[in-house]
Amino acid sequence: MRVRGFQSAQPYDAPNHFDVRSLRLQGFEADGPTSFWVGLSHILPGGGAGPDASPLEKVYVVLAGRVRVSADGEEQVLEALDSVCIGPGVRRTVTNPGNEVATMLVVMPYPPKQ
Repeated sequence: MRVRGFQSAQPYDAPNHFDVRSLRLQGFEADGPTSFWVGLSHILPGGGAGPDASPLEKVYVVLAGRVRVSADGEEQVLEALDSVCIGPGVRRTVTNPGNEVATMLVVMPYPPKQ
């Protein structure tokens, strides 16, 4: 069992994100998960990510606030405890349409080793 306290989570900058503050909760450590990592994103009002696509699938779980996700010509507004899986290669946009900070859990596999 590996416990990592919230106070030791490390910030990271995700490409093509704006007005988003992200923390890595688990992953990319020698003794961490071996096939995926988990992040926590705080998305300011009007902030978000994309549009872009990644070769990796990902899962978003909204913990607080609202998050608008657009992918494959479809748009959904997710609220607390709603989740979405974005497949590999899918072009997506994520935005916070509300006036409060949205908090979202992000689960992704590691990128392939070069």
